[in-house]
Amino acid sequence: MTVGKAATAPEEPARDIRKGRKYDQVIAGAQEVFLRDGFEGASVDDIAREAGVSKATLYSYFPDKRLLFMEVASTQCCRQADEALLSVDMTRPPAEVLRQAAHRILEFILSDMAQRIFKVCVAEADRFPELGRQFYQSGPMIAKRALTNYLEVARQRGEVEIDDMALAADQFSELCKADLWAKLIFGLQTEFTLAERSRIVDGAVETFMARYGAKKAD
Repeated sequence: MTVGKAATAPEEPARDIRKGRKYDQVIAGAQEVFLRDGFEGASVDDIAREAGVSKATLYSYFPDKRLLFMEVASTQCCRQADEALLSVDMTRPPAEVLRQAAHRILEFILSDMAQRIFKVCVAEADRFPELGRQFYQSGPMIAKRALTNYLEVARQRGEVEIDDMALAADQFSELCKADLWAKLIFGLQTEFTLAERSRIVDGAVETFMARYGAKKAD
């Protein structure tokens, strides 16, 4: 009896990245094209042209467009996370540090690059679940760890009362997305003023501190 050929799973994107002297050049060119044209609209020809390399050179570095996109996304996320880590002054009080962190969180999640990454991760979630994992690990997870580390220091100083640090860090990040994030992803609004952002930031910090700030003795 002849057995029919089994259906094959979708082909996984190539994982081998070669880093050479034109790696940064390729990443910079790809970022310009992805931001301008989106993931689906970005062509390999345009990326190669923008980067000033041949298609053969581009493919020798990144055999798959999704792999290139996620490397661009990871690079951007890591840069944002590094800046956030450098900006955290462990000696400052929670309300001050959290306000600064909130502005950075909003700056990133409302950026065009973050929106491109989010849309691709959602669109490709079933076929390529590793895209979302890579994005999370390269940015949000690093930022969460930095916030958790700061809150632990603040707890040791008696400035906050938190039992579950990971949950508290997640809750703060969600507070920072209130109102504006939904308006952005559903296309209701694409630009936000400093006053609109500050309203969300102030509310996030005040709500967080009302829940977790150290209670003064009567």
